[in-house]
Amino acid sequence: MTEIVINGVCPVETVDLDHFDHRIIEIVRRNNLEPARAIAGQVGLSESAVLRRLRRLRATGVIMADVALIDPARLAPSITIHVLVELTKSGLRMEQEFAARLARRPEVVGAWNVTGRTDFLLTVMVPSIEAYQRFSDEVLAADDNVRDFETLVSLREIVHPNPLRGGMPV
Repeated sequence: MTEIVINGVCPVETVDLDHFDHRIIEIVRRNNLEPARAIAGQVGLSESAVLRRLRRLRATGVIMADVALIDPARLAPSITIHVLVELTKSGLRMEQEFAARLARRPEVVGAWNVTGRTDFLLTVMVPSIEAYQRFSDEVLAADDNVRDFETLVSLREIVHPNPLRGGMPV
């Protein structure tokens, strides 16, 4: 493993992977329910070797979670809103406190600490504009450290979330 320090804050350990690991990742990225026996046949390893590698990939955090991608449009009507948030005071402690508050809110489905005039970019999903108003009142307007926020309501989704579009080669 290799340790990478980002902004002098939190070390991130990278994991050394060989071509078998990359092939396994490519397969489970498409379908994490693929049986180890089938993966073994595709990558040229034994089933037990694939299982060992999958356990290691999970233990080291390369595979962060086994999740299902849900189409929210099939569950209930929702509005996707992107919010640009500018803090009054930015610094590591203030940003971490704000990020912790966001993490506790189920409406927040994505949040990024970004560069530029904005400190955070949020993706919020709510059932109605009234629900967003409650969220923005409770989380943004009530926070003394939020200087300003801009709300961008999505009209339609152009590129759908897709784990195969990670931008990283496997």
